[in-house]
Amino acid sequence: MALELRQQLKLTQQLVMTPQLQMAIKLLQLSRLELMDTIRQELEENPALEDVGEVQGEEAPGERQESDSLESRDDGAPKEITIDEKIREDIDWSNYMDNYNSPGRVNFETEEREAPQYEAFVSKKESLSDHLLWQLLMTSPTEEEREIGCLIIGNLNRDGYLEVSPEELAEAGGADPEMVQKILSLLQSFDPIGVCARNLQEGLLIQARYYGCDEPRVVEIIQNHLVHLENKNYKAIAKALKTDIDQVVAAVNVIKGLEPRPGRQFTDEESHYINPDIYVYKVEDDFVIVMNDDGMPKLRVNSFYQNAIFKGDKAAGAAKEYMQEKMRSAAWLIKSIQQRQKTIYRVVESILKFQRDFFDKGLAHLKPMVLRDVAEDIEMHESTISRVTTNKYVYTPQGIFELKYFFNSSINRVQGDAIASASVQDKIRQVIENENPKKPYSDDKISQMLKDANINIARRTVAKYREMMRILPSNKRKQY
Repeated sequence: MALELRQQLKLTQQLVMTPQLQMAIKLLQLSRLELMDTIRQELEENPALEDVGEVQGEEAPGERQESDSLESRDDGAPKEITIDEKIREDIDWSNYMDNYNSPGRVNFETEEREAPQYEAFVSKKESLSDHLLWQLLMTSPTEEEREIGCLIIGNLNRDGYLEVSPEELAEAGGADPEMVQKILSLLQSFDPIGVCARNLQEGLLIQARYYGCDEPRVVEIIQNHLVHLENKNYKAIAKALKTDIDQVVAAVNVIKGLEPRPGRQFTDEESHYINPDIYVYKVEDDFVIVMNDDGMPKLRVNSFYQNAIFKGDKAAGAAKEYMQEKMRSAAWLIKSIQQRQKTIYRVVESILKFQRDFFDKGLAHLKPMVLRDVAEDIEMHESTISRVTTNKYVYTPQGIFELKYFFNSSINRVQGDAIASASVQDKIRQVIENENPKKPYSDDKISQMLKDANINIARRTVAKYREMMRILPSNKRKQY
């Protein structure tokens, strides 16, 4: 078999992910906070990228000094320094004389004195462990008692419950089990009441004893009938206690006033406020779309690097290549951010065109819409629309919504066009809010009511939407 070399032409199509395209796709799916972090990181790592606002603030004093020095050089001779003292006419001389003639030390303060920077003060929320440890130290414990108390406090979960038994604590700390039980009883009397309990039952009993509402029926329900209480099976509780249902309801109302999670008020969870990426305002009979650029750095390429590249012929090869790479990265970032803002604007503009009734009249007029509708309207791929609408929020006259919210499935009507699933969920919520608490509607009844309202929906769909909205079933919504 002979081997030979041949030249052959072959035409193929290939998708190449350039660095610029990769950066654009990455920035497109970032949220506003993630984008800000990415820009800050790039400003720290890339010397060719700079923030216009920071640069102007830093260069202002230097420019003034340079201009002053130029003026002094142009005059040729130094100017004579003169001191002009002008008496202000708005001085309160009577108050001044009273302060001046008053005996003792007088301190004069002006508005120009340096005030404390309140932004430097950081408030820290007290944790449950700190709160319990402070109470423990107020009892002047011995060294052994303090170590046992710290061991118990360190094994509490976020709700304030003890996750291990006293025997395990005694074995882990090498302490006397009776001493551990003694310190545990002491900690259970601390604020918040019910803390350091080993389960929900013990926590409710501690609170009932502390508040003086530990009557026999309340104690009996907590000890033996929590399952019936959860299911609101008051008839079974009344039958077991051999009493009427009114007495059971009165005892249940007392239990409802207790705290099932004693450590709730000391949670370390912080509220995260949504900062919209774009605003939609209604001006007269039309809507105006405004991008949210508050806090967004205004980026530009460093002029020093530009001059060094275009005018500097003495730069070494490696240095010149480094500067070109950084300038290229900075230019790509600026262009990608501009493209991101432009794409978000076009997507919101398309959503506004499809969902104008929603922006005008509210949630009941939300129409079914999928990503393909917007993609075909602005001539982009569905994956691009999906990236744009992920973790992006818009402010509307109806509230703040994630862009994904406007894309939902459709529910068929008995007669007429389909309706959006979000509108159906809102109707289910309204039906439940207006029901009689003593006779709540079942899922089957809600399904029938929606069919009467020209919405064809099955009972299982009603149950699914109800669970998505975190609404209890009818047997647990019933009130006596």
